[in-house]
Amino acid sequence: MTQTVLVTGVSRHIGARVASVLAADPAIDRVIGVDTVPPPSLSRDGGVPPGRTEFVRVDLRSPDIAQVIAAADIDTVVHMSLVSAPLRSGGRALMKEHNVIGTMQLLGACQRSATVRRVVIRSTTAVYGSSPHDPAVFAEDSEPGEHPGHGYAKDASEVEGYVRGFARRRADVVVSTLRFANFMGPGIDSPLTRYLTQPVLPTVLGFDPRLQFVHEDDAVEVLRRMATEDHPGTFNVAGDGVLLLSQCARRAGLPTVPLPAPAFRLMGDLMGDLVKGVGLTGYSAEQVRLMRYGRVVDTTRLATALGWRPKFSTAAAFEDFVRSRGPSATPLSTVAGR
Repeated sequence: MTQTVLVTGVSRHIGARVASVLAADPAIDRVIGVDTVPPPSLSRDGGVPPGRTEFVRVDLRSPDIAQVIAAADIDTVVHMSLVSAPLRSGGRALMKEHNVIGTMQLLGACQRSATVRRVVIRSTTAVYGSSPHDPAVFAEDSEPGEHPGHGYAKDASEVEGYVRGFARRRADVVVSTLRFANFMGPGIDSPLTRYLTQPVLPTVLGFDPRLQFVHEDDAVEVLRRMATEDHPGTFNVAGDGVLLLSQCARRAGLPTVPLPAPAFRLMGDLMGDLVKGVGLTGYSAEQVRLMRYGRVVDTTRLATALGWRPKFSTAAAFEDFVRSRGPSATPLSTVAGR
């Protein structure tokens, strides 16, 4: 059976890598990548160039996405388009429109399609929030200690609500929701990687949060498997083990400056103002909470469903990232937004 896959968010690093890996699979007939700008070339060693990926410029907030799905007889949709930080133009309001309204339009198009039979959603473990009332480890059915009330985490929670509604209305479609821990690796540019590459690392006084990462290679492999196999449900995705923030600082060779929580947030705002030209921004409220309380998830359900374990542990993913940011590494600002 031929397969036609639609990948959203192909202008960013992980989306481009997922589209390329799927395009290299001879069992897949076509891969169509959509975004508002064309995808970049992949430069990581061993990366597969875009190849057979067909690019279509479309804004998910518009009804045009339904025409793309209908015209190409799409049967698998991999939604990678959620953004974790405010866009350079439009700020938080545009970010929310892109994440929530864009997903609603995409799911509406999938619901009306007669050909779509599998939908894979990239979500985030940020939906669990970070609070002093959290369990030690979150399973997929755990309730957050405090529900996210702002930013990327709130957007992802709303998106998951719409996805659950879609799954009820289209029970014939296999829907897989993947809650990823923070991506880590040589090609990743995110609020967390920018924080972890400052010359001096501010921390929240009295807190040493537990953190989990998923290496970009493992994230791409999970998405590839979900796009080509039927695994309905919600799955946490993270590398084995945890790292304390203090361990991250030591392994990266970064001096730390413990600050009271209000001063930590202020420092982030000041850093964002001082270095806007290199893509750094202030710390969001959800990032401040993560740097206080941390977050750890259980990945047993994913391992059982796929019969697979990540190649990189949390520690190994971070070490690979640190190695890539050596003296000869490309500055993060050159890959901003991917």
